[in-house]
Amino acid sequence: MHREYRKWHSPALGREMEMLILGHGGLPMLVFPTSMGKFHEFEDRDMVKCVQSQYEEGKLQAFCVDSVDKDSFYAKWMRPQDRMHRYNAYQAYLMNEVLPLIRYMNWSKRIMAMGCSFGGYHAMNLALKHPDVFTDCLAMSAAFDIRSFLGGYYDDNVYYNNPADFIPNQNDDWYLSRYRANKYTLAVGDWDICLGDNQRFAGILGAKGIPHKLDIWGPEQKHDWPLWRWMSQTYFK
Repeated sequence: MHREYRKWHSPALGREMEMLILGHGGLPMLVFPTSMGKFHEFEDRDMVKCVQSQYEEGKLQAFCVDSVDKDSFYAKWMRPQDRMHRYNAYQAYLMNEVLPLIRYMNWSKRIMAMGCSFGGYHAMNLALKHPDVFTDCLAMSAAFDIRSFLGGYYDDNVYYNNPADFIPNQNDDWYLSRYRANKYTLAVGDWDICLGDNQRFAGILGAKGIPHKLDIWGPEQKHDWPLWRWMSQTYFK
């Protein structure tokens, strides 16, 4: 299986950023780690190994990025507005630095954003903000409301990075027509701490006429890697 490590100084973030590319072709996936996770987490947790033949046969290609959670949402020592500015810089890094690399290495018409837990939030938020780029999104055990991180602080940067807020108010046909052509999957365990968040967000998508799939996994499936590996074996078989 093709495995490639990349590192460069990000102009958007002003720091070194690392990533891991797994596979040589097929569906390109921008893969986010869980809370404060690193670029190698997806591989370390056997999320690739459990469907390795898909990578070896050129059906999947994962572009696994670092997070900046420690410098944004989890940086309690920073002012909330500064944390949000940092998160916006992270999105600029993804769209202006990582995405061109994905396009250069993989010409597929489809591109997926995916992640588990907080990585699922990052994937869904980016996919919904750029529906002309990301045709697919798979969020495993994610939550879609970031207000709990910010201690009551709220501004436009919070609003436009909070799918639970901006989707109900989205009436622009440019966005809605693209949402309705794309594929959004919410996957969550029946004993998952994020079950309610997924049910509520599925209701928000449904109210806007956005096709989506809410998969509730059971019995007794909790918010953890064994569930996410099982999900991968099903969605990428």
